[in-house]
Amino acid sequence: YGALLPVEVQGTVFCWVARFCYQQLYMLTGLLCCKSGPAVKGKSAEIASGSMMPIKYIRDAQTAHPTGDPSFAVKQCFPAVVPEQESDPFLMCDEFGPMPSKGAYGDDSDEGFDVPWHPHHGMDILSYIIEGRGRHADSLGNRETFDSPGFQWLSVGSGIEHAEGGGTPEGQRTHGFQLWLRMPKDRMEDDPRYGTVGPEAIPLVTLEGGQARVVAGPLEETVGPAKFSVSVQILDVELEPGAEWAYTLPEGMDNAMFYCFQGGATLNGKEAFMVRQICRFDTSGPTTAAVQAGPDGFRAMVFAGKMTRERVIWHGPFVCSSQENLRACFNNYRTGAFPPKRVSWDYRDIRRKPV
Repeated sequence: YGALLPVEVQGTVFCWVARFCYQQLYMLTGLLCCKSGPAVKGKSAEIASGSMMPIKYIRDAQTAHPTGDPSFAVKQCFPAVVPEQESDPFLMCDEFGPMPSKGAYGDDSDEGFDVPWHPHHGMDILSYIIEGRGRHADSLGNRETFDSPGFQWLSVGSGIEHAEGGGTPEGQRTHGFQLWLRMPKDRMEDDPRYGTVGPEAIPLVTLEGGQARVVAGPLEETVGPAKFSVSVQILDVELEPGAEWAYTLPEGMDNAMFYCFQGGATLNGKEAFMVRQICRFDTSGPTTAAVQAGPDGFRAMVFAGKMTRERVIWHGPFVCSSQENLRACFNNYRTGAFPPKRVSWDYRDIRRKPV
């Protein structure tokens, strides 16, 4: 029937049909290549009985340019395709890279920041690096690099200014995620806090046919080292081709999303889940989901949490409790009074740092 459509529409329809067919083939291949027998006792019975956590939707992440520079593109799953009210307690998730580094700069240099100095207010931030080296400078006087897989966390509160990037040696790849998380309104004026966590300090939980790095929140008896002002679970899950895993939402949490960034999988025995797609679950009933890795394996971020359901005012890098609060942030930034909590020396100039 495609030939009956206008010429300018035929290509779009063909691409849609081709993608649909590929998804079905991928799902079938994943099912056929799975190991015989479930990796978790009783999982097949749960799938058959329909007692799995239902999927609300699976959507493609979208290309975004968060700094306004068209040469710096990321894949964004929220808020680009998962609206702010539905991603709560998360605000933003950008996947950057993998991309070749232009070169590494030390903590004693003001050069080479891929994302130059910029402000934030009223949020928590996680910069999780899975390839390369992370690098960070901020208005608290911190200057630090860290190895991958590792992360830097910021509890922004009343405000911070920081710069990022330029830690990976030239020729090597940089790949990672930046997440913005909500803060409760009554915590938005807290003093800012900062920390880094290297590979050796991220707990690793062994799964049958895979592993999970626990960045934040609980997994079984393990709790991740990242601490935020909202209740969340953040996992980096990696499965071998054909491996199976049963994910269970932690008690007390009511939002669950998976973001696939390598390989693909079949969810709940029937839904194809492909690279650079975000899946959001319906947590109103059963809270266990079945994952079956495809022929290329599967790697994904798990984002779960307790929704705050607070109405916040969000404009660019500022998340505020009210319009009045937002106007004050912009005015303070324009007049040089932002951030209110900072070191006494010019933190943008490393030469001014006290010895």
